[in-house]
Amino acid sequence: MNFVERIWKRLQDWEERPVLGELHAGGPVTATGRELACRIQWTRQQLRRLGVQPGDRCALLAPNSIAWVAADLAILAEGAIAVPLYTRQTPAEIEQILADCQPRVLLVGEAAWADRAGEIGRQLPLLDLSAYRSNPEPEELEPPCPRLASEPVALIYTSGTSGPPKGVPLTTGGVDFILTHTRERLDRLMHGHDAEEKVFHYLPLCYAGSWILLLSCLCRNAVLWFSVSLDRLADEFRQAQPHYVLTVPIVLERFRRAIEQQILQRGRLVTGLYSAGAAAWKRRLQGEARWLDGPVSALARRLLFDRIRQQLGHQLRAMICGSAPLREETQLFFHMLGIPVLQVYGLTETTAICTMDIPGEAVPGWVGPAIAGIEMRLSEQGEILVRGPNIFPGYWNRPEETARVLRDGWLYTGDRGEQDSRGNWRILGRVKNLLVLSSGHNVSPEPLEESLLGEIPGAQQVLLVGHGRPFLAAVITGSVKSADVQAALDRVNATLPHYKQIRGFLIRPEPFTVESGLVTANGKLRRDRILAVLQDQIEQLYTSLRR
Repeated sequence: MNFVERIWKRLQDWEERPVLGELHAGGPVTATGRELACRIQWTRQQLRRLGVQPGDRCALLAPNSIAWVAADLAILAEGAIAVPLYTRQTPAEIEQILADCQPRVLLVGEAAWADRAGEIGRQLPLLDLSAYRSNPEPEELEPPCPRLASEPVALIYTSGTSGPPKGVPLTTGGVDFILTHTRERLDRLMHGHDAEEKVFHYLPLCYAGSWILLLSCLCRNAVLWFSVSLDRLADEFRQAQPHYVLTVPIVLERFRRAIEQQILQRGRLVTGLYSAGAAAWKRRLQGEARWLDGPVSALARRLLFDRIRQQLGHQLRAMICGSAPLREETQLFFHMLGIPVLQVYGLTETTAICTMDIPGEAVPGWVGPAIAGIEMRLSEQGEILVRGPNIFPGYWNRPEETARVLRDGWLYTGDRGEQDSRGNWRILGRVKNLLVLSSGHNVSPEPLEESLLGEIPGAQQVLLVGHGRPFLAAVITGSVKSADVQAALDRVNATLPHYKQIRGFLIRPEPFTVESGLVTANGKLRRDRILAVLQDQIEQLYTSLRR
């Protein structure tokens, strides 16, 4: 039984119970197993009417919703290949993807969304998902079309941090393999909890990690709650009262800053208790506890840390974090509050996952061991190589790109890493992001960027530059003061060898955004585009520093 068949069985078992929900300002909207099945059946009928055949690509452009899930499952059930699109991409980017994958139809959340697909989208047969009306006498849900393990079920496009997005086919067998291991980790996390699980989700479903979470929930005793407005994220989170949530580092950083800012506004007594409690907790963690640290930690936990945790959600067992490296300090911060942060590492090309923290055994700063059945090693250049049943068969219509990353059965991830004696992996940065100074020294920018970001009040993003130049400089976004930046540089530089020291900086008040095309949906900087946009300013900065 493959994962689609397991989902079908679960919908039948949960006919009268909610499986999905949307958190609207006016109140929640849910779908039972039967209601979701009705939507799936209606969508399948519309796809057939439009001539969709097994193996056809079906592009899906809609926000996270019950309708999105029904459409995705209908495409899978018809034996077609889902091509999920990101709603915040520009029409030009969406057109580029549509031209590459040549879909049979375009499914949209509502008719107006078709305009975001550009001229190519307007020429495709259109299925407006908002046209669905529930049938008082629904037809029985048809079984899904059979699929071979090697057959692609989805074509997910990379975020395009460097160059055009590439289509990554994910296979039935690869998804089945990954879901087996997500189930095992989630079973550990939820050990002793036999009631239904509540899961909160706000990240776009068009990305592999989000899609895997969705499929995991549809196969489990879980209700997945969708955020419908990022402006209400904190309120929706509290409303959902989840047991776990998939998140990204940038959101955890914002949560941490917001919590610390609230503490600072509550006066000296609370601020002092927080500082003393945090220092005592850290010393105890490092095995350097002083004689009063036990009582101080207990007091801070009872009067402060536990209350903060309750505000975030009294049922919260863990936050699962992926897509980019998470600062060790931030992971420790949430652990101090009693909220484990479990890291996951993977790429779209690895069906989203290679490593996962084991609940109760997470090591802050590391992303856990490779899951069983996956091999990982380092090349001579320190690049992480992966092989296993989760590896994609090759990029869509890109044989040269495929040959570059798939060699001798190994996937060359483009990530630099290291492994500890217990098998845990740490991600050090992207190989292509390595800065080679004119002195010949190599510098991975990501660790330094993370350190500096944590030292500058109000900083939103930090980007190091210096490739081919005699020294490093930094671009900082956000409402920051030059004096604070310089003080932070002095502190960070004091711990670094001369070639890693940051000699100058450029402040940009407006942060890089998805809308400007300078950040991907999951918060990764599009470095090449940023360097192109700021080329003149960076050149002026280096000219002034050489004087």
